[in-house]
Amino acid sequence: MSKRDLKKYISELNKEQLEQQIIELYEKFSPVKVYYNFVFNPKEETLLQECKLKISQEYYPLKKSGRRSKPKMRRSVAQKYIKYFIILGVDPFLIADVMLYNIEIAQTFSAENVIKHELFYKSMFNSFEQAVVYLIANGILTDFKARIIAIQNQSISQKWFNEPEFNAVIERFEY
Repeated sequence: MSKRDLKKYISELNKEQLEQQIIELYEKFSPVKVYYNFVFNPKEETLLQECKLKISQEYYPLKKSGRRSKPKMRRSVAQKYIKYFIILGVDPFLIADVMLYNIEIAQTFSAENVIKHELFYKSMFNSFEQAVVYLIANGILTDFKARIIAIQNQSISQKWFNEPEFNAVIERFEY
């Protein structure tokens, strides 16, 4: 069904029928329920803290039965939250904060631990590039420029093999 057909169908419904359909959608589909729960009670700060906790646990997992768990370092955890926040319509500043936090916590971890997996560095660069594109697209780059440059400087000081790629991204928006 096209959007046009949907609009036509909706316009033919009376108020009670429309209310009934929305309630059915709410009960039947959890994404609809999540959306309406967020719209009417947008606890963005709570969502942000929960998200940051989950991301940090990827690098610094909680201890289980007296021994430290092995870090998983999955970029996908942050990506799922970012996608979820975009769908919900969370403030772009909060989404940008999560994008940069993901890279910053990974850099903190890599400063303390030797990471031999080339994929980790490529993944962090992809996150960096996506964050910069998102910041530019939402017109908020200047608000986060200091954090972007700090991430680039960390890639230099930690001698990441793909540090020139980080520099190239910075050079693109500085000129």
